[in-house]
Amino acid sequence: MTGARQLSLFIACLTGIALTVSADELPRKTKMPRESYSDVDVIYDFVTAPDGKRLRTIITKPHDATGKLPAIFVAGWLSCDSVEAPEGTKDTAGLAFRELAQLRDFCLFRVDKEGVGDSEGGCAENDFESELAGYRAAFRSLRKYDFIDPSKTYILGISNGGGFAPLVPEADTEQSQVGGYIVVRGWVKTWFEHMLEIERRRFALMGKSPGEVNDRMKLVATLYHDWLIENKAVDVILREKSELAELWPEGKDHAHLYGRPLAFYLQLQKLNLAAAWARVKVPALILHGQFDWIMTREDHELIAQYVNANRPGGAFCRSSRDGTHLSALPEFHRRLSWRGSSVRSQSCEAVVDWLNEHRDT
Repeated sequence: MTGARQLSLFIACLTGIALTVSADELPRKTKMPRESYSDVDVIYDFVTAPDGKRLRTIITKPHDATGKLPAIFVAGWLSCDSVEAPEGTKDTAGLAFRELAQLRDFCLFRVDKEGVGDSEGGCAENDFESELAGYRAAFRSLRKYDFIDPSKTYILGISNGGGFAPLVPEADTEQSQVGGYIVVRGWVKTWFEHMLEIERRRFALMGKSPGEVNDRMKLVATLYHDWLIENKAVDVILREKSELAELWPEGKDHAHLYGRPLAFYLQLQKLNLAAAWARVKVPALILHGQFDWIMTREDHELIAQYVNANRPGGAFCRSSRDGTHLSALPEFHRRLSWRGSSVRSQSCEAVVDWLNEHRDT
């Protein structure tokens, strides 16, 4: 074989390797720097959802860790915001993630939903069932990391994730991996009830009188019943009952609510989260924000009640003074932020203390 021929084959081999590596990597979409810490290793990986979309995963572990460590698995919020937390972030959830990422005895595992961050797909059109399938695929991928102890995973559910957290581990073997749940601003009632409670508080925050609030509630009860219970199209409801049009939170957009497609909420309405939480037999920390007008205190107390029925004293519910679901109340009527300031310092301290307490139990 001539030298030129050998060189040609060598270059072709290198090109093939490069193409293989490139095909196995998830391209970076955002210009912001990747997460970094002085004593923490950060692994940017991906998991393939059942529909073929590749979802960005971000895993952190202590740099000097020896052996396998328990993982904190994050089930995130409703909005189309990334779980990535680069240095210098002022986002309250991001600050909490950076603190959790630097815990000495834990790994932190996050996944961006479809169309968020580097993940493929489109968040604004992705329904809940597809989103949950992505979380489940990510949860199953814990086993592939040799530094993670998959038998001791703590699921941290935030906002919407605080409700569906027990649905993430699907099979019995997966449920046995969970060492505990942490709920930060979650929910457990039906989505129909949840929306009515939100609307009552929304009208009050808009400055409506008590009588006006009640009058509006009679109308929105019809709106959400026809949509969520009778499964009528919102566009049809508002056309047939024009008096309800001004009460729809998204104005002229009759295809989305809070940035997600309407099918997302019909699927939430079909869930039975009370039944899911009633099956939980591991410890749980449930944190409610004192000033949270999105998620009610009663929802959190119910979650604790359901878990304690299986494990007396296993669930602890507390209300933190730093908690609200919105950082900018004047803009609540324009776009509800389902993440907002859902995780703040007092709540983060409670999470860290609880994790350290339960790590070896």
